[in-house]
Amino acid sequence: MKPARQIIAMGGLTADGGDAALFGYVLQQARAAHPRVAYLATAKGDREPFVSKFFQRVEALGCETAHLDLFGRTPDLDDWLEERDVIVVAGGNTKSMLAVWQAWELPERLRCAWEAGAVLAGWSAGAICWFDEGVTDSWAGRLEALPGLGFLSGSCCPHYDGEPERRPAYQRMLASGGIAAGIAIDDGAAVHYVDGVPTRVVTSREGAGAYALTAGPSGVSEEALQAEHVRLAPR
Repeated sequence: MKPARQIIAMGGLTADGGDAALFGYVLQQARAAHPRVAYLATAKGDREPFVSKFFQRVEALGCETAHLDLFGRTPDLDDWLEERDVIVVAGGNTKSMLAVWQAWELPERLRCAWEAGAVLAGWSAGAICWFDEGVTDSWAGRLEALPGLGFLSGSCCPHYDGEPERRPAYQRMLASGGIAAGIAIDDGAAVHYVDGVPTRVVTSREGAGAYALTAGPSGVSEEALQAEHVRLAPR
């Protein structure tokens, strides 16, 4: 029996530290009780401060962490990814991240890991990369639609309530046909996909959520999805 293919797309992190509940939720979906977590900070240029900060966030949750460095001495990717139960992708410059991944033929390897049972997750760039398309701020001063890896159908807009320009920009793109119908995710919220289907929305703060957006003759429709507020389980 094939394992479920899981992706957990997070809109963005919050300043209050409540994201530990979302990371805890991600780890709970892993195939191992003490999961081995891969962190891909490519969108941040693999800069050490971002790696250390992430490790501080998740190591207290009961997992083993490792950073995949694509700007230093890069390990054998097939062997390295095969050992991971969860793969978390950071936010940052999505366009640059995808270009580096393509150079290393990483998308095909990520798909293999996903199909073998590894949980894929991430926020901002680490969320939109899994979709056909996403709304990105990779260009200074403007938001653009950018093709993703296509593991999930449709489009994704992160930071839906965290950055004031996101909601109107996404809706303009939808109305003009510049981007496909899809999902918008607030900061502090995550959408859990199983075999390509959104099955659950979880949030680390009250009021956060996710929304299904489509464009039609009468304009853009925005439907709030049922969300569940989760808290970090005591260890």
